[in-house]
Amino acid sequence: MASTDTQAASAEEVQVVAFKLRSEEYGFSILNVQEIKGLTDITRVPFAPEFVKGVINLRGSVLPVIDLKRRLGLEDTPYTPNTRIVIVKFDEVSVGMLVDAVTEVRTIDSDDIDASRAVTTEANGKFVSGIGKVDSRLIILLNISEVIGLTAEE
Repeated sequence: MASTDTQAASAEEVQVVAFKLRSEEYGFSILNVQEIKGLTDITRVPFAPEFVKGVINLRGSVLPVIDLKRRLGLEDTPYTPNTRIVIVKFDEVSVGMLVDAVTEVRTIDSDDIDASRAVTTEANGKFVSGIGKVDSRLIILLNISEVIGLTAEE
């Protein structure tokens, strides 16, 4: 049985790296994730925006680290042994994202991703690209370019 182009398009799947921030589950497209690293020493940078935790040395390269909870306006929580730095890349820019825990790599059918309800307010909604439904869970899919600040005009 050969599938037509329309059937192939409707059955498109998206792979995401799912992670926890507080009690909610979020995700980045696996295409943007370079690696996942345990918590390491982060050097603070004077006068950096408050959501920039600092920089790390990753195999000789200086990499900025964004505290994702602060970037999204969530309340801080203490670091745990599960805290991870997810290294993401967008348009040749690599950045570390501080998350509470990485839960899994998950494939979500594009039909199970709701982009229409993703926007909550003008300010917060730009960070969310969609909400994926997986079993009985919801995974909030983040827009990496907005989180990094590459598209910010402010």
